[in-house]
Amino acid sequence: MNLQLSIGITNNPRTWPILDGTVKPDGIDLVPTILHPSELFWRQLHFAEFAVSEMSCSSFMIVTGQGDPRFVGIPIYTTRRFYHTHILVRRDARIETPADLKGKRVGVPEYQQTAALWARGVLQHEFGVDPKDVEFWMERTPDKSHGGATGFQPPPGVTVNQIPADKSLGSMLLAGELDAALHYLSGNNLVDRSRADLINHPDFKYLFPDSVAEGIRYYRKTGIYPINHQAVVRRDIYEKEPWVAQNILKAFIDANEVANARRQQHVDYHLAAGLMSGDAKTPLVRHGLAANRKVIETIAQYSLEQGLTKRLIKIDELYAPNVLES
Repeated sequence: MNLQLSIGITNNPRTWPILDGTVKPDGIDLVPTILHPSELFWRQLHFAEFAVSEMSCSSFMIVTGQGDPRFVGIPIYTTRRFYHTHILVRRDARIETPADLKGKRVGVPEYQQTAALWARGVLQHEFGVDPKDVEFWMERTPDKSHGGATGFQPPPGVTVNQIPADKSLGSMLLAGELDAALHYLSGNNLVDRSRADLINHPDFKYLFPDSVAEGIRYYRKTGIYPINHQAVVRRDIYEKEPWVAQNILKAFIDANEVANARRQQHVDYHLAAGLMSGDAKTPLVRHGLAANRKVIETIAQYSLEQGLTKRLIKIDELYAPNVLES
């Protein structure tokens, strides 16, 4: 009889082969709950609801550094993006280059979230914009934030204001009370309050007019395609059935191959893949540590630099011992 495990998962092309049953992990029947990532991570961090789940890379590093033993990592990476290329600015804010963000009021759903961590890291290392140079405004309140589960406090020297409960990141941007958004989320979920479509609003633009070109530039220089989500298994499950980590990893590797074969990706992903790798048929997204060690080590370094973790988190602290050679 197969082991039945609940899984909290997002709906995207990399997870579809798992969700539609095209790929099934050996010896395991997964019972999926499909959620928006903001809500999924909040629920797992606060309540550890799911035996297996996608998880914020940043939050997982934070709880690992705090000695929270509830989760064991699996090197499955379901979403990636060049997050700095999606910084949204008001057209009247006189922000034409990354350096123009200095001294500006910049909104973010949550300071510790992975997308914001990556964007700040790139701004600092590529463009000389330190987090201390910016006045941040955070939408999520402690009871509806990932940081509420990790005891988040603004890093020393960094200004992080709380957006009032009767406002949202979107409403403050529309009112001109904020100049930019490091990351903007308007999807309907239990955590994020913003609903306004600012991506198509005439008063807003992306800081980088050609996001694909900037992503390719960054990748060619660094070799990094930033990871946002990874997978975790609850430690109580792993300690009883350590083979679960290997079998789930194998299933997601197989699902990734199915997704590549289906070509169910965005056009800009395929364009970027071809330009970055020199061959659009070469998989740009792969699971396992061998293909992703540099990315994970980089985000760990950014987390330390930005004061989210108090020490450098090592690879072997994050992942199940039996998948470290993956």
